[in-house]
Amino acid sequence: MTRLTQLTDEAAAPAAQELFAAIKSKVGMVPNLYRVLANEPAALAANLGINEALGNGSFDAKTREAIALVSAGANNCDYCASAHTAISKSLKVDQAEISARLHGASSDPKLDVILKFAKAVIDKRGFVSDDELAAARNGGLNEGEVVETIANVVANIFTNYVNHVAETEIDFPEVKANAA
Repeated sequence: MTRLTQLTDEAAAPAAQELFAAIKSKVGMVPNLYRVLANEPAALAANLGINEALGNGSFDAKTREAIALVSAGANNCDYCASAHTAISKSLKVDQAEISARLHGASSDPKLDVILKFAKAVIDKRGFVSDDELAAARNGGLNEGEVVETIANVVANIFTNYVNHVAETEIDFPEVKANAA
């Protein structure tokens, strides 16, 4: 049982109901994470807003999902591991690559650099070493991509932590973040 309420459409505040309608129009349902965030419509709007803004960045959907997976793995968030595995599969990412991404690696060299840097940011709470930043740069990341990686990490840490506190009910095929 969840520790924070997953609001139904009817129980949600009018502002959250409007956001639910927008979510349904895009994905056909309202994932339970959003139902938890709707307890504070501003938090739901903030989450949707940062993800929409990052969708206009230089990283494509597969890269953003890969960062979501490494964040889920590093933060041991089964809800996010499950959700982002399902999304990655819909983007035609194979299971072996999904498992690697949960652990901060990729068969794609540039994505591998991004994921290793993202994992360092998570593991060190942003206090990456000069060597880790140099490795990201030497691996082909420009300063905009470094900042975009950090922004995606932060967006995902927010949802990881909400799910930890809420113990959000997983509404995707379940994936254990630490077992993938």
